[in-house]
Amino acid sequence: MADVFTQRRSDNAIVAEGLVKHFGTVKAVDGLDLVVPYGTVCGLLGPNGAGKTTTVRILATLLTADAGHVSVGGIEVLKHPDDVRRVIGLTGQYSAIDEYLTGRENLSMIGRLYHQPSSYVNPRAVELLERFDLIEAADRPVRTYSGGMRRRLDLSASLMGRPSILFLDEPTTGLDPRSRQQMWEVIGDLVKDGTTVLLTTQYLEEADRLAEQIVVIDHGKVIAEGTSDSLKNDVGGDRLEVIVSADSSLDVAAAALASVSDGAASVDVDSRRVTTPVSGGSTVLVEAVRALDVAGVHIDDVALRRPTLDDVFLTLTGHVAEDVGAQPVSAKKRRGRGGKEA
Repeated sequence: MADVFTQRRSDNAIVAEGLVKHFGTVKAVDGLDLVVPYGTVCGLLGPNGAGKTTTVRILATLLTADAGHVSVGGIEVLKHPDDVRRVIGLTGQYSAIDEYLTGRENLSMIGRLYHQPSSYVNPRAVELLERFDLIEAADRPVRTYSGGMRRRLDLSASLMGRPSILFLDEPTTGLDPRSRQQMWEVIGDLVKDGTTVLLTTQYLEEADRLAEQIVVIDHGKVIAEGTSDSLKNDVGGDRLEVIVSADSSLDVAAAALASVSDGAASVDVDSRRVTTPVSGGSTVLVEAVRALDVAGVHIDDVALRRPTLDDVFLTLTGHVAEDVGAQPVSAKKRRGRGGKEA
């Protein structure tokens, strides 16, 4: 194991093997393995409480693992944490900037904490303020910034030391769509420049767009990994979606679609939507419409689509993507045929 770990450590930006972390009787991370090659984006997905943030904090030297081997940038984290800190940057879920200082003063403070001389800190601060479109607000107190501006400044601060490896823990949570799009563009530019990024996110669209490698964890363990396309293919087949005209038709529609379905149908009461896995391409649409007509179900829409990361997430964790919390899928929102929970 040690020899394999040593080889992986030299070839990859981030390596974790058998990672374990307890908080009292709770095992937050339970034998987690992770390998992230240099110059790539790895998306770490999972419900709240799955162990994502704990894993990031261990990799970033903020927590000590109870067991396992960990290396970042070819450096063993447990043996040389100070050396690891010189090559990484971290943006957490919550802003780590001082709202009473200006944007420029925040970056200067971070530069001094890195023990960098003024000859480096001042030009680097200007460079980052310009890169993140904050130069006009550079000398305003951060408390006057919008949420998107604060997150961009937070990311700027994590880049003051020119890290080669960047940890982003839900960096766009709470941002409006435009600010999220800007952050995606910035992250993409960083990777083009050679930065390795480990990204935790609750936005599956974000992982789909940014991550070359996706790792899904639940209860502190890796339960699936691969590219976005490979994970979708693992879910299998197409999805037939039907929106019925009346709530009372949902269960009748789900039963009618059994003749074309490859598995249990799920029912979303709020959107009057029935979704079921199918195969056979567009011919299934004709058969489905015929079956619904025979059952007397009036529909507003019917469509065939490929699996999404939402489907992957639901299949693997039992949680819908918009409810990436600790609660399982409710029987109201997701029910199998006959009212049984899917």
